[in-house]
Amino acid sequence: MACAALLLAAAAGCSLASLTHDAVAIPVPTPSSEEAEVCRALHRELPESVEGQQRRTADPESDLTAVWGDPAIVLRCGVPRPEKMSDPAAQAVEADGVNWMLERQEDGSPRFTTTYREAYVEVTLPAKYAHDVTPLAAFAGPVKKAVPGSL
Repeated sequence: MACAALLLAAAAGCSLASLTHDAVAIPVPTPSSEEAEVCRALHRELPESVEGQQRRTADPESDLTAVWGDPAIVLRCGVPRPEKMSDPAAQAVEADGVNWMLERQEDGSPRFTTTYREAYVEVTLPAKYAHDVTPLAAFAGPVKKAVPGSL
């Protein structure tokens, strides 16, 4: 069966790497064209590693998403404004000059979304970072450089 898959991949022009399961499935946002341009600029500025975790391949590959490590640190740019942002009691943090709103996911892992920026950037961290915003520092420089403030 494996040989058949390899032959099929070769016939289709695929590489052996595309048969591995190393890519991380990430839903790609659908921002406006202006936001997408900002997100492409951000993508060019993103680091190769975050907290010692190397960059991995997102599936599908997109200039709107990026992923590091296992378990994955996931960035999506151009996401819709979270409803929680209208909640005056929403929790927020500041990391190296970038403000982020915090949302807890069902598994306790944190999801952060930038505030006061022309495009919303979302970073989801593994549960091991439930009480640690240190990884956000890796994104502060790129966000400040590529995603203009909206205030």
